[in-house]
Formats: sequence, structure tokens, C-alpha cells
Amino acid sequence: MKKVLYLLLFIATGTMSAQKINWMTMDEALAAQQKEPKKIFMDVYTVWCGPCKMLDRNTFANPDVAAFINENYYAVKFNAEGTEVINYLGNTYTNPRHDPKKSRGRNSQHELAQALKLQGYPSMVFFDEKGNYIQPIVGYHSPKRLEIYVKMVGNDDYKDITTQEKWATYQEEFEYSWPN
Repeated sequence: MKKVLYLLLFIATGTMSAQKINWMTMDEALAAQQKEPKKIFMDVYTVWCGPCKMLDRNTFANPDVAAFINENYYAVKFNAEGTEVINYLGNTYTNPRHDPKKSRGRNSQHELAQALKLQGYPSMVFFDEKGNYIQPIVGYHSPKRLEIYVKMVGNDDYKDITTQEKWATYQEEFEYSWPN
């Protein structure tokens, strides 16, 4: 009887495994947009950033977050101090000052992170269905704190939020459904 219970528990655990975000590169996301238009959600991180690791562990591993991002966005994982070559809006972005000897610590900032004017990590950047820059949010966000942003952009509500008053009203009326 114990063996049957363990087998059932094993099967149930396997079918209820946590959903993961389908990460890709920026070039892959831009190419995918050509076939099926969808917004881009970019997680901009660095290897030395503790809050970036917490975001991966606590927020991006949340099944509600993963399901919503996978359904509504192309998800991009981008190292702001990495060496990836990115072709974006007719420009090629690299990190020519990257020092391979500093692979575990702070390094030079990638040209795309500079072009996006990112000042802190983690940063999560939103792009529309044509790859145009919308807005970043900076810092660690729990699933509940991230929910309002990914849904606001994902549902195009951000287009109607043109004043501080409209943003305050949106926040007051927003109904959270993800755990903290």
C-alpha cells in the first residue's frame, strides 16, 4: 500500500511541476515578433546582483508569473554586463569594454543597457509588439508587486495612464490575484 501511495505522490508531483518562463535572447524575441506579434518582457540582470538572483528564485519561479509572462510576452534574459551581440532597431549593440577576467564581479555596461538608460539592477524592461521601448521598472519585485506592471503593460492599460492621478486611481482599483 505504501508503494502505491508513493507512486501516486510521485506522479502527482511530476504533473504539478512549476511552470517556468520560456527565456530567449533579444534577437530571438525580435525575430519571433515578426511571425507572431507579442510584447517583450526583458529581465536585465548582472552576475553579481543579489536582488537579481532573488527575482529568479522568488518571482520568476512563481507559476502565476511564469504563466502570465509566457502567454503575453516574449521573455528575454539579458546580462547588462555580458558580451551578447544584439541587433535592435537597425543598430548593433555589444560590450567592447568587457573584461573576461572580471567574469564574477562588476564589469563594463553593455551598450544596449546604456542605450536604454538603465541605472540599476535588476531592471525589467517592456517593449511593444514592434519592439519599441515602453518603460523599465527597477529593483526587486515580489510576484504581487510585479503583477500590476506586467498586467498593465500586457493589457495595454498603460496607454491610458497619462497622469499621476490616473496612475494613483489605477493602483487603487487594481485587483491583485498573485501571492506576495
